Amino acid sequence: MAEITAAMVKELRESTGAGMMDCKNALSETDGDFDKAVQLLREKGLGKAAKKADRLAAEGLVSVKVSDDFTCATVSEINSETDFVAKNDQFIALTKDTTAHIQCNNLQSVEELHSSVINGVKFEEYLKSQIATIGENLVVRRFATLKASANGVVNGYIHTNGRVGVIIAAACDNADIASKSRDFLKQLCMHIAAMKPSYLSYEDLDLSFVENEYKALVAELEKENEERRRLKDPNKPELKIPKFASRKQLNEQILKQAEEDIKAELKAQGKPEKIWDNIILGKMNSFIADNSQLDSKLTLMGQFYVMDDKKTIEQVIAEKEKELGGKIKIVEFVRFEVGEGLEKKTEDFAAEVAAQL
Repeated sequence: MAEITAAMVKELRESTGAGMMDCKNALSETDGDFDKAVQLLREKGLGKAAKKADRLAAEGLVSVKVSDDFTCATVSEINSETDFVAKNDQFIALTKDTTAHIQCNNLQSVEELHSSVINGVKFEEYLKSQIATIGENLVVRRFATLKASANGVVNGYIHTNGRVGVIIAAACDNADIASKSRDFLKQLCMHIAAMKPSYLSYEDLDLSFVENEYKALVAELEKENEERRRLKDPNKPELKIPKFASRKQLNEQILKQAEEDIKAELKAQGKPEKIWDNIILGKMNSFIADNSQLDSKLTLMGQFYVMDDKKTIEQVIAEKEKELGGKIKIVEFVRFEVGEGLEKKTEDFAAEVAAQL
């Protein structure tokens, strides 16, 4: 019987894309005959992985795993080539098993994942065997894990279509508040899934980014006003052009000046000073809302709650804190949606033929 060397296994593996042990076994069964080993792997369906590796995997599923004690939450995105395979029971099991494996082994990168061992084999080989069995290119695109700090809590939500998943972490005053906050955090995850915030709060925005976005916001509003002036619809008055786009720009001096302007306006209107406080509070809130439109689009804390669009997430959290009798500080969230940022290939047979001619 021919000696099966590491170099032979390596060559067969690079040629077929099959797993290392599959290549070794194929060479053993064919007495070291390379061509026969290739054919054997093809017959077993294990030589297909390499041929599918260049296909863009832009479909797939997002999976979420929350630990039983709500101290650790993991979200992953695993892509397939077609939506049909994304509904396959074996693929669904793969996504769940992989997410649990990532969390259990505290893995931090895709490279680390591929080098890890699952069910007694290297994950890279395990995935290739799944590719060969399922018949499509499969890619673990990304994953993230959030862990609760002392007296903290995490939770997650996976949308019914399996294409959007969210995990969130909060710090609380004590373990009791953390425990009572679990369901509320899941509701916030549902909001994030629907409303797609990119940042936690205005404090996370870069000032130069805000200033550039303000220019775009003004241009957008002015264009809308041109249309409204053209239509002359009394039910659609011209929109007010804000002076700012985010609370990031509203420093203490600006807020103080806004308050002074409100007081001067109330004085000019002859309003008695004893009723000023409530009026000032309402007008200041309106001033901040008008001048933080970017926050309501991009930041979780500045968005209006999907289940009560009269309140911002910041206000909803404050109400929940009052109800539970303790602080709930959102520390971080992660939102994955299948295929974000990927350009799906379109098959154009005519163009392909034309290119060859």
